[in-house]
Amino acid sequence: MDTIRWGILGTGSIARKFAQGLRALPDARLVAVGSRRQETADAFGREYDAPNRHASYEALAHDPDVDAIYVATPHSLHRDNTILCLEAGKPVLCEKPFAINDAEAREMVACARERQVFLMEAMWSRFLPAIVELRRLLAEGVLGELQMLTADFGFRAGSANPRSRLFNPELGGGALLDVGVYPVSLASMIFGTPRRATSLACIGETAVDEHAGIVLSYDAPRMAVLYTSIRTTTPQEAYVLGANGSIRVDKPWWVPKSLTVSVGEPEQIPCTYVGNGYNYEAAEVMSCLREGRLESEIMPLDETVSIIQTLTELRRDWGLRYPGES
Repeated sequence: MDTIRWGILGTGSIARKFAQGLRALPDARLVAVGSRRQETADAFGREYDAPNRHASYEALAHDPDVDAIYVATPHSLHRDNTILCLEAGKPVLCEKPFAINDAEAREMVACARERQVFLMEAMWSRFLPAIVELRRLLAEGVLGELQMLTADFGFRAGSANPRSRLFNPELGGGALLDVGVYPVSLASMIFGTPRRATSLACIGETAVDEHAGIVLSYDAPRMAVLYTSIRTTTPQEAYVLGANGSIRVDKPWWVPKSLTVSVGEPEQIPCTYVGNGYNYEAAEVMSCLREGRLESEIMPLDETVSIIQTLTELRRDWGLRYPGES
């Protein structure tokens, strides 16, 4: 597979970022886009030079020119859109959050495994050079015994418009699934599955979570203290704390350019990038496809399900259920 031919399902802002990211990969080509309307498919295709422009998701899923599909629709559609593509035999990179709840996530993974088709969650931050370097440093044990993670992701989303995907429960709105998933996923990468998850949330007038504070506990002394918001902008940083010192990542969800390692005197480690960052997750998918792997070792499916289960348990404690959830 000298060139991997991509299709993008959806035409929103995240789809545009992914299309831009593909341009940084000489062995990738965007060949198709699927939308619910021909006009939007045509407009997206013209902007990003995608020759195949489909007026339905089904047509994209069955396009013989497509080798892999990036699912970029609202949260509540991820399961159905992903399964549509998997059943058509198409490898899928599904935007985060992988699913609304862990039951949906398990259904998606079961479909991929039954049909022997590649599937991965598009947790793009995990593939960024700074996070790759963070994993390397932690694996080398530079911090000694790991003890704590503190991380946040919040931004001011403006008025609580009930039609906006961020505030609409029908679309899986709220801070947790949109941005809280990032620090929860980082905690999973570092510590694994928590033994206990406790939290408090502020449920807004549209019946979705607008702020949340989260504590995840693991085998002692490990703990993650996280918070998230769609009503205010937070510092957006992460600190990994160990017996020997700490590592700070500034803006870990926004292409961080360096890490600060404080073991004795602070040392700044620069991280070099190409593209807009979305190319790294695409490159991982392409590497897996060329090697015949059905999932990524960096973002494995069982871990994705575990992360979604943690998010589901947090919402259960808040009494927050989305329409259609049992």
